[in-house]
Amino acid sequence: MPRRLRADLHIHTVLSPCADLEMSPVHVVSQARSLGLDLIAVTDHNSAENVRAVIEAGSREGLIVLPGMEVNTREEVHILCLFDRPSDAEELQELVFSRLPPGENDANYFGYQVICDSFDEIVGFNPKLLIQAADISLGELVAKVKALGGMAIAAHIDRPAFGLLGQLGFVPQGLELSALEVSKMGSIPAMRKAQPHLAPYPLISSSDAHFLEDIGSNPLDLLVEEADIEGIEQALWGLWNSNHERTFPSRSRYR
Repeated sequence: MPRRLRADLHIHTVLSPCADLEMSPVHVVSQARSLGLDLIAVTDHNSAENVRAVIEAGSREGLIVLPGMEVNTREEVHILCLFDRPSDAEELQELVFSRLPPGENDANYFGYQVICDSFDEIVGFNPKLLIQAADISLGELVAKVKALGGMAIAAHIDRPAFGLLGQLGFVPQGLELSALEVSKMGSIPAMRKAQPHLAPYPLISSSDAHFLEDIGSNPLDLLVEEADIEGIEQALWGLWNSNHERTFPSRSRYR
Protein backbone atom coordinates (compact mmCIF):
# COMPACT_ATOMS: atom_id res chain seq x y z
CA MET A 1 0.00 0.00 0.00
CA PRO A 2 1.42 3.44 -0.90
CA ARG A 3 2.73 5.57 1.94
CA ARG A 4 3.79 9.18 2.22
CA LEU A 5 7.37 10.08 3.01
CA ARG A 6 8.82 13.46 3.85
CA ALA A 7 12.28 13.47 2.32
CA ASP A 8 15.44 15.52 1.88
CA LEU A 9 17.63 14.09 -0.88
CA HIS A 10 20.68 16.36 -0.56
CA ILE A 11 22.50 16.45 2.79
CA HIS A 12 26.22 16.75 3.51
CA THR A 13 28.15 15.50 6.53
CA VAL A 14 31.46 16.44 8.13
CA LEU A 15 33.15 14.53 5.31
CA SER A 16 32.46 17.47 2.98
CA PRO A 17 35.07 20.15 3.69
CA CYS A 18 32.49 22.91 3.24
CA ALA A 19 30.11 21.39 5.82
CA ASP A 20 29.93 22.48 9.43
CA LEU A 21 31.65 20.21 11.94
CA GLU A 22 28.28 19.72 13.66
CA MET A 23 27.12 17.67 10.65
CA SER A 24 28.02 14.35 12.24
CA PRO A 25 25.97 11.17 11.68
CA VAL A 26 24.13 11.31 15.02
CA HIS A 27 23.42 15.04 14.77
CA VAL A 28 22.22 14.81 11.17
CA VAL A 29 19.86 11.94 12.00
CA SER A 30 18.59 13.60 15.18
CA GLN A 31 17.88 16.87 13.38
CA ALA A 32 16.13 15.10 10.51
CA ARG A 33 13.87 13.15 12.86
CA SER A 34 13.08 16.22 14.96
CA LEU A 35 11.82 17.92 11.79
CA GLY A 36 9.58 15.02 10.85
CA LEU A 37 11.66 13.71 7.97
CA ASP A 38 11.20 10.05 7.10
CA LEU A 39 14.00 9.72 4.55
CA ILE A 40 17.26 11.49 3.77
CA ALA A 41 20.11 10.97 1.32
CA VAL A 42 23.75 11.41 2.30
CA THR A 43 25.50 13.22 -0.56
CA ASP A 44 29.03 14.26 0.34
CA HIS A 45 31.37 15.66 -2.27
CA ASN A 46 33.02 12.89 -4.32
CA SER A 47 33.00 10.38 -1.44
CA ALA A 48 30.66 7.92 0.26
CA GLU A 49 32.83 7.23 3.30
CA ASN A 50 30.23 8.37 5.83
CA VAL A 51 27.16 6.70 4.32
CA ARG A 52 27.36 3.51 6.38
CA ALA A 53 27.69 5.51 9.60
CA VAL A 54 24.61 7.61 8.84
CA ILE A 55 22.63 4.54 7.74
CA GLU A 56 23.44 2.82 11.04
CA ALA A 57 22.63 5.95 13.06
CA GLY A 58 19.39 6.30 11.11
CA SER A 59 18.38 2.69 11.74
CA ARG A 60 18.46 3.34 15.49
CA GLU A 61 16.04 6.25 15.09
CA GLY A 62 13.71 4.87 12.42
CA LEU A 63 15.08 7.13 9.67
CA ILE A 64 15.54 5.77 6.15
CA VAL A 65 18.94 6.80 4.74
CA LEU A 66 19.90 6.47 1.09
CA PRO A 67 23.62 6.16 0.37
CA GLY A 68 24.87 8.63 -2.18
CA MET A 69 27.45 11.13 -3.37
CA GLU A 70 27.51 14.54 -5.00
CA VAL A 71 29.98 14.05 -7.82
CA ASN A 72 31.73 16.97 -9.50
CA THR A 73 32.16 16.02 -13.15
CA ARG A 74 34.73 17.03 -15.74
CA GLU A 75 32.30 19.76 -16.85
CA GLU A 76 32.26 21.16 -13.27
CA VAL A 77 28.63 20.07 -12.90
CA HIS A 78 27.37 18.56 -9.63
CA ILE A 79 25.32 15.38 -9.90
CA LEU A 80 23.55 13.68 -6.99
CA CYS A 81 24.09 9.93 -7.28
CA LEU A 82 21.73 7.90 -5.06
CA PHE A 83 21.59 4.16 -4.43
CA ASP A 84 19.84 1.47 -2.44
CA ARG A 85 23.03 -0.21 -1.23
CA PRO A 86 26.12 1.40 0.29
CA SER A 87 28.28 -1.03 -1.68
CA ASP A 88 27.01 0.52 -4.92
CA ALA A 89 27.87 4.02 -3.70
CA GLU A 90 31.30 2.73 -2.68
CA GLU A 91 31.85 1.22 -6.12
CA LEU A 92 31.14 4.60 -7.68
CA GLN A 93 33.41 6.19 -5.08
CA GLU A 94 36.34 4.04 -6.18
CA LEU A 95 35.84 5.15 -9.78
CA VAL A 96 35.66 8.80 -8.74
CA PHE A 97 38.73 8.50 -6.51
CA SER A 98 40.68 7.07 -9.44
CA ARG A 99 39.74 10.12 -11.54
CA LEU A 100 40.50 12.87 -9.00
CA PRO A 101 43.54 15.04 -9.74
CA PRO A 102 46.56 14.55 -7.46
CA GLY A 103 46.89 16.79 -4.45
CA GLU A 104 45.89 16.77 -0.80
CA ASN A 105 43.29 18.71 1.12
CA ASP A 106 44.47 21.73 3.08
CA ALA A 107 42.14 21.47 6.06
CA ASN A 108 43.06 24.94 7.30
CA TYR A 109 41.95 26.43 3.99
CA PHE A 110 39.17 24.17 2.68
CA GLY A 111 37.98 22.51 5.89
CA TYR A 112 38.30 19.10 7.51
CA GLN A 113 37.11 15.95 5.73
CA VAL A 114 36.09 13.82 8.69
CA ILE A 115 35.21 10.12 8.56
CA CYS A 116 33.02 9.01 11.49
CA ASP A 117 31.40 5.91 12.88
CA SER A 118 27.69 5.78 13.66
CA PHE A 119 28.26 7.11 17.20
CA ASP A 120 30.18 10.20 15.98
CA GLU A 121 33.59 8.85 16.89
CA ILE A 122 36.24 10.08 14.44
CA VAL A 123 37.85 7.16 12.63
CA GLY A 124 39.92 9.12 10.13
CA PHE A 125 40.31 11.98 7.68
CA ASN A 126 40.20 11.78 3.91
CA PRO A 127 43.43 13.34 2.60
CA LYS A 128 42.18 13.91 -0.96
CA LEU A 129 40.84 17.28 -2.05
CA LEU A 130 37.25 16.12 -2.45
CA ILE A 131 35.79 19.30 -3.91
CA GLN A 132 37.79 18.99 -7.13
CA ALA A 133 36.29 17.96 -10.46
CA ALA A 134 36.85 14.30 -11.26
CA ASP A 135 37.96 13.39 -14.77
CA ILE A 136 34.63 11.77 -15.59
CA SER A 137 32.11 13.17 -18.04
CA LEU A 138 28.44 13.72 -17.34
CA GLY A 139 27.51 10.95 -19.74
CA GLU A 140 29.93 8.42 -18.29
CA LEU A 141 28.90 9.23 -14.72
CA VAL A 142 25.16 8.94 -15.32
CA ALA A 143 25.64 5.70 -17.27
CA LYS A 144 27.66 4.25 -14.38
CA VAL A 145 25.02 5.26 -11.83
CA LYS A 146 22.29 3.65 -13.90
CA ALA A 147 24.37 0.49 -14.40
CA LEU A 148 24.60 0.23 -10.60
CA GLY A 149 20.82 0.56 -10.27
CA GLY A 150 21.04 4.10 -8.94
CA MET A 151 19.40 7.43 -9.63
CA ALA A 152 21.14 10.54 -10.99
CA ILE A 153 19.80 14.02 -10.24
CA ALA A 154 21.40 17.23 -11.51
CA ALA A 155 22.04 19.36 -8.41
CA HIS A 156 21.09 23.04 -8.02
CA ILE A 157 20.72 23.48 -11.78
CA ASP A 158 20.01 27.20 -11.46
CA ARG A 159 23.25 28.08 -9.69
CA PRO A 160 25.92 29.82 -11.80
CA ALA A 161 28.63 27.67 -10.24
CA PHE A 162 28.42 23.86 -10.53
CA GLY A 163 24.85 23.91 -11.84
CA LEU A 164 23.95 22.20 -15.11
CA LEU A 165 22.37 25.31 -16.63
CA GLY A 166 25.04 27.62 -15.26
CA GLN A 167 27.83 25.51 -16.73
CA LEU A 168 26.30 24.20 -19.96
CA GLY A 169 23.13 26.21 -20.47
CA PHE A 170 21.09 23.14 -21.40
CA VAL A 171 20.41 19.51 -20.55
CA PRO A 172 22.38 17.26 -22.93
CA GLN A 173 20.11 15.16 -25.12
CA GLY A 174 19.89 11.53 -24.03
CA LEU A 175 21.27 12.15 -20.53
CA GLU A 176 19.26 9.74 -18.32
CA LEU A 177 18.61 12.05 -15.38
CA SER A 178 15.84 11.07 -12.97
CA ALA A 179 15.16 14.67 -11.92
CA LEU A 180 16.58 18.18 -11.82
CA GLU A 181 17.08 19.95 -8.50
CA VAL A 182 16.30 23.65 -8.14
CA SER A 183 18.35 25.38 -5.45
CA LYS A 184 16.76 26.61 -2.25
CA MET A 185 17.15 30.17 -3.54
CA GLY A 186 15.13 29.33 -6.65
CA SER A 187 11.51 28.64 -7.48
CA ILE A 188 10.24 25.58 -9.34
CA PRO A 189 7.26 27.41 -10.94
CA ALA A 190 9.54 30.27 -12.00
CA MET A 191 12.07 27.82 -13.40
CA ARG A 192 9.35 26.01 -15.35
CA LYS A 193 8.21 29.31 -16.86
CA ALA A 194 11.69 30.64 -17.64
CA GLN A 195 13.12 27.36 -18.95
CA PRO A 196 10.43 25.54 -20.97
CA HIS A 197 13.03 23.12 -22.35
CA LEU A 198 13.09 21.50 -18.88
CA ALA A 199 9.54 20.19 -19.40
CA PRO A 200 10.63 16.55 -19.91
CA TYR A 201 12.05 16.33 -16.37
CA PRO A 202 10.68 16.34 -12.82
CA LEU A 203 11.92 19.38 -10.88
CA ILE A 204 12.56 18.90 -7.19
CA SER A 205 13.76 20.87 -4.19
CA SER A 206 16.02 19.81 -1.34
CA SER A 207 18.11 21.49 1.31
CA ASP A 208 21.72 20.96 0.15
CA ALA A 209 22.33 21.16 3.89
CA HIS A 210 25.82 21.99 5.10
CA PHE A 211 24.54 23.12 8.52
CA LEU A 212 22.10 21.42 10.89
CA GLU A 213 19.62 24.28 10.67
CA ASP A 214 19.38 23.81 6.88
CA ILE A 215 18.24 20.18 7.01
CA GLY A 216 14.67 19.79 5.79
CA SER A 217 14.42 23.40 4.62
CA ASN A 218 13.04 22.31 1.23
CA PRO A 219 11.46 18.89 1.84
CA LEU A 220 9.85 16.62 -0.71
CA ASP A 221 6.52 14.95 0.02
CA LEU A 222 6.54 11.65 -1.82
CA LEU A 223 3.90 8.96 -2.24
CA VAL A 224 5.83 5.71 -2.62
CA GLU A 225 5.06 2.04 -2.99
CA GLU A 226 8.50 1.18 -1.61
CA ALA A 227 11.10 3.39 0.06
CA ASP A 228 13.82 2.47 -2.42
CA ILE A 229 15.36 3.99 -5.53
CA GLU A 230 12.72 2.60 -7.86
CA GLY A 231 9.87 3.68 -5.60
CA ILE A 232 11.30 7.17 -5.15
CA GLU A 233 11.95 7.57 -8.86
CA GLN A 234 8.37 6.53 -9.59
CA ALA A 235 7.15 9.06 -7.02
CA LEU A 236 9.17 11.84 -8.67
CA TRP A 237 7.65 11.02 -12.03
CA GLY A 238 4.28 10.88 -10.31
CA LEU A 239 4.76 14.49 -9.20
CA TRP A 240 5.76 15.40 -12.74
CA ASN A 241 2.76 13.59 -14.21
CA SER A 242 0.37 15.67 -12.13
CA ASN A 243 0.81 18.39 -14.76
CA HIS A 244 1.95 16.37 -17.76
CA GLU A 245 1.07 13.23 -19.65
CA ARG A 246 4.03 10.91 -19.66
CA THR A 247 4.47 7.46 -18.19
CA PHE A 248 7.28 6.53 -15.84
CA PRO A 249 10.16 5.04 -17.86
CA SER A 250 10.96 1.39 -17.21
CA ARG A 251 14.17 0.86 -15.25
CA SER A 252 14.79 -2.44 -17.03
CA ARG A 253 16.86 -0.69 -19.65
CA TYR A 254 19.25 0.56 -16.96
CA ARG A 255 20.22 -2.90 -15.73
